[in-house]
Amino acid sequence: MGDSVKTERKGDIKTDGLMEAYFEKPKRLTTWSGFPVKDIYTPADLEGIDYKRDLANAGEYPYTRGIHSNMYRGRYWTIREGSGYARAADTNKRLKFLASQGVGGFSIFRDLPTVWGIDADHPMAEGEVGVSGVNLTSLKDMEELLDGISLDRVSVALLCASCLAPVVFSQYITVAEKRGIDIAKLRGTIANDPLHSRYCYGKPSNPIDLSIKLAVDIIEFCTKNMPLWNTNSVNAYDMRETGLNAPEEIAFGFGIAMEYINKAMERGLDVDDFASRISFYFSAGIDFFEEIAKLRAARRLWAKIMKEKFNAKKPNSWKFRFGVHTAGSSLVQNQPLNNIIRISIEALVAVLGGVQSLHCCSYDEPIALPSEESQRIAVRTQQILAYETGVSNTVDPLGGSYFVESLTNTIEERAIEFIDEIDKMGGMAEAMRREWIDEKIDEAAFQLQKEIDDKERLVVGVNTLSTKEEDESPGGIHSIPPETEQKQIANVKRLKETRDADKVKLAIMNLKEKAKMGEKETLIPYIMEALKTYATIGEIQGTIREVYGLSYDPFNMLKSPY
Repeated sequence: MGDSVKTERKGDIKTDGLMEAYFEKPKRLTTWSGFPVKDIYTPADLEGIDYKRDLANAGEYPYTRGIHSNMYRGRYWTIREGSGYARAADTNKRLKFLASQGVGGFSIFRDLPTVWGIDADHPMAEGEVGVSGVNLTSLKDMEELLDGISLDRVSVALLCASCLAPVVFSQYITVAEKRGIDIAKLRGTIANDPLHSRYCYGKPSNPIDLSIKLAVDIIEFCTKNMPLWNTNSVNAYDMRETGLNAPEEIAFGFGIAMEYINKAMERGLDVDDFASRISFYFSAGIDFFEEIAKLRAARRLWAKIMKEKFNAKKPNSWKFRFGVHTAGSSLVQNQPLNNIIRISIEALVAVLGGVQSLHCCSYDEPIALPSEESQRIAVRTQQILAYETGVSNTVDPLGGSYFVESLTNTIEERAIEFIDEIDKMGGMAEAMRREWIDEKIDEAAFQLQKEIDDKERLVVGVNTLSTKEEDESPGGIHSIPPETEQKQIANVKRLKETRDADKVKLAIMNLKEKAKMGEKETLIPYIMEALKTYATIGEIQGTIREVYGLSYDPFNMLKSPY
C-alpha cells in the first residue's frame, strides 16, 4: 500500500515543481543597487535622525517628505503620455487622441535625425526618419505638429535634450508668436540637457563646451522672457537606463545640473531668478522601496545643495521638481502583458515618491512604437492610481518607515560620495572629458547583464518562468507605413527648393555673426529669425557648430552651403 502511494501514475501531476514553488523564498537579499537588506528594521536604524532637521513636514525644508504641504490634495500630478512618430501630422492625431483620454499635458518625442541635428534628407537619416519620434526638420513640421492645439492652454514637454534643444524650443515659441500668443504665458518644459545626450544620442552631436553654452542660452532667455516655462529637465532617467544604480542616478543628474547653474551664474544671472524652474527627469524602477527612498533622498539632497552650495535664498529655489518616466529598461518582449504589472508598480513608486509629472511606458514598447490601445492602458494606469486607490489622499505615507528612512539615508550618503568624487575632478564636465563617466556606465552595464545571465537577478519571462516566444503582441503592433519616410524627405527637399533662398542666407549669416560674439550672446532670438525663413535644423545647427570650431555636419558628410 505504501509503495503504491509513491508510484506516480500516468496523468498524475508531478509534485517536484509544486513543492519547490511552495517552499520558494527570496534569493537576492539586496536592493537593485546592491545595498544589503536586513530581516527587520527598528528604531535603532534611525538613531541620530532629527525630525525637524532631516525630515520635517512636507512643504518645509529640507523637503524630504514633499515640496508641497498638501501634495496631491491640492492638485494631482500632471498625467502625461509621450508621443512622437512618423510625420508631424501623424503625431498631431495621436496627441489629440491622448487629450481625449484625459492626459493633463503632452510629452513630444523627436526622432534621432532631429536630436542629432541633421535634416531628414541627410544620408545618415535614412531608415531613422520618424522611427523613434516625430521628425522636425523645419518650422513647417512644428506648425503641423501643433495644428489645432491651444498652446496657451496646455503644458507641453519638448523631449529634445541634445544640442538641438535650442532649435526645437525656438520652433515651438516661434509658432506661438506667429499665432499672436504672448510667450510669457506659455507653460511647459524643454528637456535641454545636452551633456547627458553624449551618452544617449552620441558625442559628435554634443560636444561638451557647446552643450553647456546652448543649455545656458535657454536658461537665460527663459529667465528674462518666459516666467512659467521650465528651462531644463535634467535627464537622469536616460543615464539610469544605461544600468547605473540609484545613487549614481542622483549624483550624475545633479552633477550635470550644477554645471549649467555655474555657467548661468557666470553669465550674471542670479541663482534665485532661475533655479526654481530647473526640473529633473528621473526613473521609477521596479525595486519598490529603493526607488521611493531614492526620490526622497534626491529631494533632500537637492535642497541642501541649492541652499548651502549655491547660497540660494528663496525656498522655491531649494525645491526638487521632477517628472518620472517608468523604467523602459525593465520591460521585456516576452510575455508583454506582464509589462502592465511592472509599469503599474513603477507608477505607484513615482506617486509615493512625490512626483509632479508622470509618464507611464506602454506595455508594447519593447516590440514597437506604442499603439493607441497600449497608450490608453498607460493613461488609465495613472487614472486608476489617482481615482481609485487612495494613495493621493495623504502626503508621504511611507514617511517614518524604519526601512524607508534608513534606505533614504543610505542612498543620500552614497550619492554624496559620488558628487564629492566628481567635485574633486573639477566637476561633471571634467569627469566627462576624462571618460570617468564612460567607465562607470560600462561597469554598471556589464554587472547588470552578468547578474541576469547568472540568474542572481531574476526577470520573469527572460531567465525564469519563460514560455514559448510569442510571434505577435496581444494588442497588435503599431507600424509606420514604409512610404512615410520618403514623403518626409520629399517634403524637405521641396521646402528647400521653394523657400526664399536670399532670406534664408541673410538669416543664417546674421546667426553666424551673433554666434561669433561668444558664449554670453544668447542665440535664441537669431535662431527664431532663421526659422521664420524656413531654415532647417541642420543649417542652423551646422552654422553654430562651425563658429565653435567644429565640423558643419556632426557626421562629416556634408559641407555648409553658406
